[in-house]
Amino acid sequence: MKKIILLVMFTVLSVATSNAQAKAKTAKVDGAGMVFVNEVIDYGTIAQNADGKREFVFTNNGNKPLIITNTQGSCGCTVPTSPKEPIAPGGKGIIGVKYATDRVGAFTKTVTVTSNAAGQPTKILTIKGTVLAANEAPKS
Repeated sequence: MKKIILLVMFTVLSVATSNAQAKAKTAKVDGAGMVFVNEVIDYGTIAQNADGKREFVFTNNGNKPLIITNTQGSCGCTVPTSPKEPIAPGGKGIIGVKYATDRVGAFTKTVTVTSNAAGQPTKILTIKGTVLAANEAPKS
């Protein structure tokens, strides 16, 4: 019986702690906010001419609409897309990015996001990976 009570107490404490950590990650801000699930996307090792499309998912953790005014890739081989409409408080959005996988070799590129987010009007996102030539075997 003591083991069961101890197990129940441990489970309740674990759930309460994980909920508190989740809330701390997405703390509310006064104004528009932008919290990304991941700020780095690792393509890993991909084949030449593979699909280079990936997505950065974010949430507006503020109390005002988030307006993204610009997204800019660090070079012509990195083409970002962004929502044209404001993201409501609590709403989710996606910054799409397409890397030109016709270029062989390792890469690290950035996407600069400009918005009305309180405290961070510009945000740098990163993509990285390695493109193998069509005649190279991918490493498993």
